[in-house]
Amino acid sequence: MEWETVIGLEIHTQLATQSKIFSGASTAYGAEPNTQACAVDLGLPGVLPVLNEETVRLAVIFGMAIEAHIAPYSVFARKNYFYPDLPKGYQISQMDHPIVGQGHLDIEVEGVTKRIGITRAHLEEDAGKSLHESFHGLTGIDLNRAGTPLLEIVSEPDMRSAKEAVAYMRKLYELVRYLGICDGNMQEGSFRCDANVSVRPKGQSTFGTRAEIKNINSFKFVEKAINHEVERQIELIENGGKVVQETRLYDSVKDETRSMRSKEEANDYRYFPDPDLLPVLIDEAFKAQIKAHLPELPQAKKLRFKTDYQLDEESATILTTSRPLADYFEATLKASQSEPRLCANWITGDLSAALNKAGLEITDSPISDERLAGLLKRISDNTISGKIAKQVFEVLWQSPATADEIIAEQGLKQITDTGAIEAIIDKIIADNQGQVEQYRSGKDKVFAFFVGQVMKEMKGKANPAEVNKLLKNKLQG
Repeated sequence: MEWETVIGLEIHTQLATQSKIFSGASTAYGAEPNTQACAVDLGLPGVLPVLNEETVRLAVIFGMAIEAHIAPYSVFARKNYFYPDLPKGYQISQMDHPIVGQGHLDIEVEGVTKRIGITRAHLEEDAGKSLHESFHGLTGIDLNRAGTPLLEIVSEPDMRSAKEAVAYMRKLYELVRYLGICDGNMQEGSFRCDANVSVRPKGQSTFGTRAEIKNINSFKFVEKAINHEVERQIELIENGGKVVQETRLYDSVKDETRSMRSKEEANDYRYFPDPDLLPVLIDEAFKAQIKAHLPELPQAKKLRFKTDYQLDEESATILTTSRPLADYFEATLKASQSEPRLCANWITGDLSAALNKAGLEITDSPISDERLAGLLKRISDNTISGKIAKQVFEVLWQSPATADEIIAEQGLKQITDTGAIEAIIDKIIADNQGQVEQYRSGKDKVFAFFVGQVMKEMKGKANPAEVNKLLKNKLQG
């Protein structure tokens, strides 16, 4: 039997605020355990939550970016369950009236564009964290994350493969970072995923029973977890078993999912409106103010890069994957006044390769946009060749010197003196008469030999265009 996979993702995005969603406690990462959980986060008697307005603003920014409905009226609810790292015995979330309604995100997989529906995005507080290491059979509880603001983004079950799920997750990751609403640090828990996975016979319209795989925090593991779960469910059904609705965990060491608990339904959580929090009312003036300050979105920027700068699809895509990278490109281009494709090629090529090798983001690049612009200026005005430019780039990476200082100090300026180049060409031709005869008899490939010999003799400093022109004239005799 041929099977079809059905996938929906729930992405928990930590909002980039300095304080928690309902208290003034810090959200800074890395503090000593239980030093950033105040009385409100712990739900101690007599305290009242106060909504952090910034979380509302960030949620609306996201909603506008995915062309979603922004609810004029949304309500916080208590989601009741008991777990050691949930100190209040309930989580403040949103159920019937989320702040962001239906929207969408377009992904591209193997050259095909597909629209993934987004059901909703709602505000909620995070729970604490259970720690199992170094406790010798016990569990430690760190409540620093309790009350950290999250935006849970729930997709429609529109994905049909692990590749599509990863593409969607990546696109969402790039978007929330682009908007500045989340730092996207997966290692710190700022961006994590729950995957709902089911299978059904090809052509069947009704969904199969789904399993939810909790708290996956890398693109690689999302793909592996989904693929494993799909195989598990198909094998189970084909052997006469039934998939049960449950929550599972992915074990990256064993590359398998394992059962955690039976999957609860909404009514199991006994949701009810939080009596301590008023409904959130969003008026048109608030939305208009946010819309006026929305940054240019990735898709629009990509189209502009292709139209205004005549960049190819691949270069425009790479340069708009992150806002800092796009800004770096435009700043470098403006400072260098170089040809856009030259600028794009250096950033997506040599610079990106060096950053990847060093494990650095563009924001941490040792070469500023101004210093790279200095190098591109010297390539554009033929002061140095492309080959010499790579040498200069290596020094730029290691030192604070400018391109002009490196070129002057190392004597790398390109030789454009036709007399000097001609003298070397005459010598090369005189010393290689056999190759001259080959060229003149129609073996054009020998031309590269002469170019190489001239550049070698001149230590790569000769202007390549001038070398090619003079060589052709001389060899045609």
